[in-house]
Amino acid sequence: MTNIQTEKSSTDEPSTEQWSQELTAETAEDMHALGVQLGKLLVSGDVLILTGPLGAGKTTLTQGIGEGLGVRSGIISPTFVLARVHPSERTDASDAPALIHVDAYRLNSAEELTDLDIDSQLESGVVVVEWGRGKAEQLSDSYLDIELVRPEVELDATVEGEILSFEDDAAEPARAVSIRAVGPAWATRRLG
Repeated sequence: MTNIQTEKSSTDEPSTEQWSQELTAETAEDMHALGVQLGKLLVSGDVLILTGPLGAGKTTLTQGIGEGLGVRSGIISPTFVLARVHPSERTDASDAPALIHVDAYRLNSAEELTDLDIDSQLESGVVVVEWGRGKAEQLSDSYLDIELVRPEVELDATVEGEILSFEDDAAEPARAVSIRAVGPAWATRRLG
């Protein structure tokens, strides 16, 4: 994981950016490790909004967050059910937060997200909303807005008889990760 740049904002007003951080995840393992690091920092009531194209690593990051929180393994994208709750398995803390994992891809508005009643679970969990930008900001006055950028990959296709062969010798490209901390809850908490 490469940390490219860190900035600190000087404002303490609610719903304003507290800090931002630009990282590079060289591998899927790096993305997962970033999630673990984030998960260890999170508390009940935290909201994370994940943005990025298909294959950018949103679910991989969420799996790491789940591991860092100590929730049950087996986190997959809740595309068809829209939201899944993963309870904590930690025995060292009675107030260990659950992970509420939401996929807002098929939702058209913040109102549709509100209809899922996610805000009622904030007190006992951490909410991660994939495809949530423009829809999930109203859940809390404080949230992490995380954008994952996956560079376009060109595949070299050749015709071999009747078989179309795609050469995929190149490694998966690194992902740029932009984290923006918004609101008073993030004034003193940040990634190490």
